[in-house]
Amino acid sequence: MDSPQTPMCSAKGCRADARWVLVWNNPKLHTPDRRKTWAACEEHREHLSQFLGVRGFLKEVVALADWTPDTEAS
Repeated sequence: MDSPQTPMCSAKGCRADARWVLVWNNPKLHTPDRRKTWAACEEHREHLSQFLGVRGFLKEVVALADWTPDTEAS
């Protein structure tokens, strides 16, 4: 999956290829069914998950290889 279309990690300053999709929702800003995503590399997956999790925003973590936009509705 190391093609030009591989998303980069969402961590500040990281330019590594993403391997994970973090699905989240901020209930103060988004309707309950709305899903936002961050991409994460192996190194930043846990940090970004904790950042979202502490705030109660994290809904799920999905391997990029398994991610489809249809996953957003689940």
